[in-house]
Amino acid sequence: MAQYDGLANKMVQSLVIDAAKSVESKPTVSGWNDVSFHGSGQIPTPNIDALAYTGLILNKYYVSAICTPSRSALMTGNHPIHTGMQHTVLFGAEPRGLPLNQKLLPQYLEELGYANHIVGKWHLGCYKKKYTPTFRGFRSHTGYWTGHQDYNDHTAMEDGYWGLDMRRGMQPAWDLHGQYSTDVFTKEAVSVINLHNTTQPLFLYIAHAAVHSGNPYNPLPAPDEKVAEFDYIKNYHRRRFAAMLSKLDDSVGIVVEALRQRGMLHNSIIVFSTDNGGPAAGFNLNAASNWPLRGVKNTLWEGGVRGVGLLWSSLLERPGRVSNQLFHITDWLPTLVAASGGDPLKLSIDGMNLWPALRTGSTSPRTEILHNIDDEYGNSAITIGDWKLLQGSTYNGVWDDWYGPSGRGDAYNIEAVIGSPAGQAVASVGFVIIAQKARDIREKASVSCTPKNVTLPVCSPLQAPCLFRIHEDPCEKNNLAHAYQDVVTTLQNQIKKWNTTAVTPANLPWDPRGNPKFWDHTWNNFGDYSGATTIFD
Repeated sequence: MAQYDGLANKMVQSLVIDAAKSVESKPTVSGWNDVSFHGSGQIPTPNIDALAYTGLILNKYYVSAICTPSRSALMTGNHPIHTGMQHTVLFGAEPRGLPLNQKLLPQYLEELGYANHIVGKWHLGCYKKKYTPTFRGFRSHTGYWTGHQDYNDHTAMEDGYWGLDMRRGMQPAWDLHGQYSTDVFTKEAVSVINLHNTTQPLFLYIAHAAVHSGNPYNPLPAPDEKVAEFDYIKNYHRRRFAAMLSKLDDSVGIVVEALRQRGMLHNSIIVFSTDNGGPAAGFNLNAASNWPLRGVKNTLWEGGVRGVGLLWSSLLERPGRVSNQLFHITDWLPTLVAASGGDPLKLSIDGMNLWPALRTGSTSPRTEILHNIDDEYGNSAITIGDWKLLQGSTYNGVWDDWYGPSGRGDAYNIEAVIGSPAGQAVASVGFVIIAQKARDIREKASVSCTPKNVTLPVCSPLQAPCLFRIHEDPCEKNNLAHAYQDVVTTLQNQIKKWNTTAVTPANLPWDPRGNPKFWDHTWNNFGDYSGATTIFD
C-alpha cells in the first residue's frame, strides 16, 4: 500500500456509502431538513445523527439536482456535463447507459485490493448487461436498475411501462415479493459484511430506495406500525414520509452495528449522502422538506442542490465537527481513493481530493461549484467564492419557492441519539457522544436565513439572472444582480467557459423493445437480445 498524506501502510478496512433517496418518479433523496441533526425535531434520525456528532457534518456539500446526474458524478468523479448525463434521468427503456469509457469508483478501488458490492439502486443504465453493476466493478448486486420501485411488489412504472425491477446480479428476484425494500437492502448489506473476508478491504455501496417515491398507486409506502409511531404529524403524506425515513435510519443503525460486530467499524469510512434535494410539498408525490432552503429536487436553488452529507471515520482529526468547506459530489472518488491509499494525482477527472482538508480541518482546495448547465431546460447555476449565479428555471418557475415544514418547534431527544444502535456502536470504539457537545454541533449545522431586503428587485430567473451572496444568504432571499453587474458578468463568463467543454446530453427516445411486457414483465437488458445498438459501444 502506498504511503499517502502521512498514512503509511494504512488500509481502510471498509468503505460504506449509504445513499438515501427521496422523492419523485426519478431518484432523489431526503431533503436538507429531513435529518434531525440539521435542526428539525419533527422526524428523529438518531442513528444518522450519532454518526454526524462523532464524525464530520458536510454543511456545504453540493450534489446534482436529480438522481442520475448525481450518481454518475459519484461513480466517475466527472461532472455530468462531461459524460452526457446532465439532463434529467435515465429511463429503463432508453438504449443508453453511463458511457463505458468512464472508469468507475469500484474499478479504482479494485486496483487497491477492495472487494466491491452494491445493494439497492443503480440507475446508470441497464440497456445491455455491460452497463449493469456487476460488469462495472461490483462483485454482487441485490437491488434494482431503474430510478424507483414499489417497496413491496418491487415493480417500477415508467409512463405506461411496468415490470419487476429487483435482481440478484442478472437474475430477477421474484422471491423478494412482499418484503419491504429497506429491509431487503439492510439484510443484504449485513450479509455482505458478515460473509466478507476481513483480510481484504471492503467497499459497500448501499443505495436505498428510501425515501424516494414509489409507484403512483402507493407513492409513500411504509409499514403501518411504523406510520403509527408518527401520529403526532397531522399531515398524512408527511407522516408516511416520516415512517419511510425512520426505517432508513433504523437501517443505518443495523449496518453500523454489523460493522462493529465484525470488528471492522474502527477502521471504516462511512459516508452518508443524498443524491439531490428533497421533493417537497407534493413534488413527485413526496413530502420531503428542504426548509429553510429554497426550491426542490430538480431545481438549481439551494434546496435542490445543497445536499445532506456526512463522513465518519476514526482517521478524522478532532471528530465531531461541522465542515463549511465546499465539497462537490465529484470529489468523493478522488477523496476516497486517497483515503484508501491510492494516488489521486494520477486521476484525470473533475473531482478534487479533499481527504487532507476533511481529515484535518484545513482549507479546502475547492472554491467553485458548477451546479449544472442544461441547455435543454435553459438553466444553469454556479457558485464561486461567496457568490452564486442562477439563470433560468425548471417547471416554468412553479417550484421556486420555500417549502416546510420547519420542525423547529418539535422537541429533540439527544438521549435517543446516545442510546441508538449507531450511538452505542461508535461509543464502543471510543467515540462517545457528549450531550451538550452534540447540541452545540446541531446548532452549528442549522441554517439561518438573512432577512429579506424588500428594497431589492425580486429574483425572477426566467426573466433575468439572479445573484446571491450565498454564504450570507443561504436561503436565496436577496437578489444582488442589479448592484453587482460586474460579478454577474464574471460568473456568466465562467459558465460559458464550462459550457465549451460540455458534451451533448445523451438522452435518447425510448426503445419500445425495452417494454417489460416483452420480457416476462421484468425490466431487462433488452439490447443484448433485440439487436439494438448503442452509441457508446
